[in-house]
Amino acid sequence: MTTPDPAPDKVMVLAFGTRPEATKMAPVYRAIEAFPGLRPLILSTGQQRQMLDGALNVFGLTPDRDLNVMTDRQTLAGLTGRIVPESGRTLREMGADMVLVHGDTTTSFCVALSAFYEGIPVGHVEAGLRSGSLQEPFPEEANRRLTGVLSTLDFAPTGGSKANLLREGKAPERIVVTGQTAVDAVREVAGRVPLRPAWQARLDAGQRLVTVTMHRRENQPQMPEMAAALARVAAAHPDAHFIYPVHLSPAVQEAVRPALGAVPNFELTEPLDYSDMAPLMAASVLLATDSGGLQEEGAALGVPVAVLRNVTERPEGLEAGVLKLAGNDPAQLEAVLSGLLADPQALEAMRRARNPYGDGHASARIAQAIGWHFGLAARPDDWS
Repeated sequence: MTTPDPAPDKVMVLAFGTRPEATKMAPVYRAIEAFPGLRPLILSTGQQRQMLDGALNVFGLTPDRDLNVMTDRQTLAGLTGRIVPESGRTLREMGADMVLVHGDTTTSFCVALSAFYEGIPVGHVEAGLRSGSLQEPFPEEANRRLTGVLSTLDFAPTGGSKANLLREGKAPERIVVTGQTAVDAVREVAGRVPLRPAWQARLDAGQRLVTVTMHRRENQPQMPEMAAALARVAAAHPDAHFIYPVHLSPAVQEAVRPALGAVPNFELTEPLDYSDMAPLMAASVLLATDSGGLQEEGAALGVPVAVLRNVTERPEGLEAGVLKLAGNDPAQLEAVLSGLLADPQALEAMRRARNPYGDGHASARIAQAIGWHFGLAARPDDWS
């Protein structure tokens, strides 16, 4: 009697196109790779070509397929029009049994839509984040809501994210609270990669490091004035060295370099690989950012975060006390940042706040939940 051949592994296509997606999906790839019966493949759209490649290199990953959709000064409509048809065709060719998308990028929504058209289940990593305003952040709030309509499995990072999904009518049995995969990634990289020697020398000389990022579309109209406010903060705190990896977007470059390029204690750099960014954040006394993921990464590293936005889809950090809204009004931004840098006790209280975003095992829970979906494992318990 012959032994039947084992069932082929289920093909999980992890689709992403930006550096933050790659960073947060890399530990998911590794967890799926280690899970019996599942086989991960990577579909890159190349939405952020240069920054994406650097992030993949940090984790030793190479896309199995690359749509290479990036163009200079691309529009959202043009990007959507390229990703949807190309990703649908490619998912068929890759033999996807499930597609995993992350968060709120245009890539995530477009690939989820293509998968839906092809009848392929969608798993949404970092599901359920909501700011409550379609304009803040733009277009991310719309992207994540639309992706949520199309998803089969929702991997919510927190109980609050799960509650958002339940209010929108998602089936509770299809939602798993996993924690945030950004916590898995940032702890792993920050723990094994040293700080750049020049920045370490500044620490050794008694300077404080402040990491800045600012690129959101909704901030761009007032970004020159926000940059000028950052320059005033730096002038008021000469003991601090501000490091700003400037987004490659021409609109961002043109908005911030005139105001900050000549400030003595403001270092403008090219976008940093994650191998530089993670230890820089860990060594900083403050992160000032309009990014979403850096809010969680700061919390995971115990670094206070000033959010350069009017609303955040990550309210758990505000409630825990590790995040503080600085807004995008230049005067308010200046007051909040200067106030924090002048108040060591306030910074210390934020450093001691509980991290509400995960325990470093989110990716393993995601792999187990996918295994459960395909009858290969028990359903994981929710993280809390």
